[in-house]
Parts: sequence; structure tokens; C-alpha cells
Amino acid sequence: MEQFKSVAVIGAGLMGHALALVHAIGGCQIKMQDVNAEQLEVGMGLVESALDTMIMAGAIDDKNRMHILKRIEAVETLDGAVSDADLIVEAVVENIDVKTFVFREIDKFAPSTAIIASNTSNLDIFPLVPENRLKNCIIAHWYTPPYIIDLVDLAAGPTSDISVLKDMEKFYLRIGKKPVVFEKFINGYVANRLQAAMGLEITKLLDEGWATATAIDDSIKYGLSLRMALMGSLMKADFTGLDMMQRGMANMTYDPPTPKGSSPTLDKLVASGRGGVMSGAGYFDYGGVSAKELFKNRDIGLLRLKNEVDQIEGKYPLGKRGNT
Repeated sequence: MEQFKSVAVIGAGLMGHALALVHAIGGCQIKMQDVNAEQLEVGMGLVESALDTMIMAGAIDDKNRMHILKRIEAVETLDGAVSDADLIVEAVVENIDVKTFVFREIDKFAPSTAIIASNTSNLDIFPLVPENRLKNCIIAHWYTPPYIIDLVDLAAGPTSDISVLKDMEKFYLRIGKKPVVFEKFINGYVANRLQAAMGLEITKLLDEGWATATAIDDSIKYGLSLRMALMGSLMKADFTGLDMMQRGMANMTYDPPTPKGSSPTLDKLVASGRGGVMSGAGYFDYGGVSAKELFKNRDIGLLRLKNEVDQIEGKYPLGKRGNT
């Protein structure tokens, strides 16, 4: 199945509302459910806000606004959401007990043919899923905000039907996403593992006083990211020259940080109430600008950057990408 007519999204929080929007833009009918009625209402509001930002940035035509919103229905009960679903997107909190309960409820009420796709970031959810559902269960892990970031990790469990994985890949390609397929689950996929490695180094530099938050982010924004946005990492290595990569490895001058499970810098910020954008400050101070305005500006910036990269790739191609 390369098209899903009826999609249930379980959870209306940070990722749930955004995934409802992703699939509605892709032409699906959505039933979004949350156990918290207030969160469900907030989630519907966030859908509208995100869609309006996409329209403002020129990513969606305003004439399609009402058509997209009409595809999303808020549903209070899980059975009401999944009873006729072709695809069930699980986007609840990263908690084993909560997910186990949700999977059992899905098993009670969903059609036997329904595909279950969990948005888990790092949990191996397959032992939590009822055995009779494992064949049609995969991980479909997204990055926030998924209505802008096209990457989606698709991972199979030990007994998943690989044809389900392939159908999901075709479906997401058809609606303009960039699926990366794993026939076996690996914790962190690719992007999360790379982010984790970078996070360890950033924490070391901050905690040991080697660099400031500004120096670190400037190094990423104006050094790494500009090139990686166009080439990625391994193509960048091809342009550098693989013989140089060999010599760099042979020198063995890099000593990776050891994970410590905490950061004094981070702990101090959180303890002082600097929890990030929602708190008005984190590693940086946001000068009293509202979180809503900051998120809108972030999304518009990402959408315009994404559009520019797409145009550049089309106008100045760097050759075909192949696998080694």
C-alpha cells in the first residue's frame, strides 16, 4: 500500500500535532487523539499555526489551507481514532509503560491489517508490541519540525514484514520526504547518533572552558553546516580527498570524550531557570521575544533555507550519489 486513506495519530504534543499536519499535507484523512482533552485542543491550534507559517514562507499555497485543515479531526478516544485506520502513527511520550499501554489498546481496536509506525527516538519498541501485531509494525522516526525536516528513519523489527517497510518508503517518497531505511533496528539511527557524538564534544568544550556557546555555534553555522547542507559529510570528504582523510586517521590526534551522563554547564542553566526558548533563555538570551515568535521565525528561516538548497542542488548538481 503506497497510499494511506485513514491515518490515526496517537498523541497531540510536540511531534503528534506536527505529524498530523505532515500526513494531511500528504493527502491523508487524519484522526488525532490524545488522552488529555486540553492538549488535544492545543494540538489543533498548533497545527493551524504551523500551517500558517508554511503559507507565510511560500511552502504551501493559501488556497489549500482549508482543504488541509479539514483532513484533520480531533478525536478523544483511542478506539475512535484507530478503528478504521490504515496507518497508526504512535507519537506518545518516550516512556516504556505508556507505550506498552498504547500498543495494547491499539491491538484491541485497530483493524488487523493496520500498519503501526512508532516515532520513538531511541527505544526498541518491538518487545512492547503484542506479538500478533509485529508483522505490520515498524519505526518511523521523525525530526522536529517534521513538516519542514524531511528526514524520516524507517526501521524494521526482528519479525517485521519487509514489504511493509518498502511500502512506507515509497509512500513517504511520494509525499516529498527523505526516508532512510534500516532493515534492522539500530539505536539512534544515523542522525541521532551523529548528534549524540557532537553533543559529547560540545559538552566537553563548554564544561572544561575551551569554548563559549557563541564560539561553538558559530563554528557549526559558518564552518560545518554551510558545506554539509550542500554535500553532507562523505561527499565533503570526497571533495577534500580521501587520501587526506587516511592521513588524518593515521595521526590519531583526536581523543573522543567519554560519556558522563551529565554536564555542570547544563545543570547550572536548568537550575537557574534557563531551560531554553520556552523559558526565554538557555545557552543564549532571547531578549524578551516570545517563544511563539521565535518558533515562527525559526520555521520561516528553515523553510527558506530548504528552498534555497533545493534550487542550488537543481542548478549546480554535484553528480549522482551512489552507495559504496
